[in-house]
Amino acid sequence: MSTSTSTTARFHAAVNTFDRRVDGVFDRMRGNRVTDRLFYGASALGDHSLIWLIFAVLRGLRSRHHVKGTLAAAAAIGAESAIVNGGIKSIFRRQRPVYEGIRPLHLRKPRTSSFPSGHATSAFCAAAMLSEGDPLKPLYYGAAFVVAWSRVYVKIHHASDVVGGIVIGAVLGRVARRFVRLPVLSRSSERPRESSRPERG
Repeated sequence: MSTSTSTTARFHAAVNTFDRRVDGVFDRMRGNRVTDRLFYGASALGDHSLIWLIFAVLRGLRSRHHVKGTLAAAAAIGAESAIVNGGIKSIFRRQRPVYEGIRPLHLRKPRTSSFPSGHATSAFCAAAMLSEGDPLKPLYYGAAFVVAWSRVYVKIHHASDVVGGIVIGAVLGRVARRFVRLPVLSRSSERPRESSRPERG
């Protein structure tokens, strides 16, 4: 066995071990009525980036430039989805986890590659973009965390799919912030102000 083949085999073994251990943690929570509703609900809200489009609208309504900001954020979220689902996923074609039990709640079952998790990429891309200049930053990232890891709970993704999605989403979100200028929002009741940051070259 060549060195490269051996390294690849060890990498895959490490990833599989990580996936099994994380799934074991979630398996201890599965079947609980509260966690079932939380994670299945979060997973459903993440379908088609619904929760992030709602957050974009709500953020826009808190700004003077609500129409412009909302449309820009929605366009960026749509672009992220196209890049991940139409491009990145087609490269990997990873099989999704096998689930043979009866699901406690309805769940949409996608047919695309398991890697990376589209819910995780959209969650952390949107959180990175919407949180800039907004005191509700912890809310965005808290929601992103729950939505992303809900995909392991409902056994639609492996844990490594989610980790990969988080990294990709965070990078795409940082890139999107270069092109999507959302207004800075204040904690006070004063009118929102525009960012005073100098334009980047």
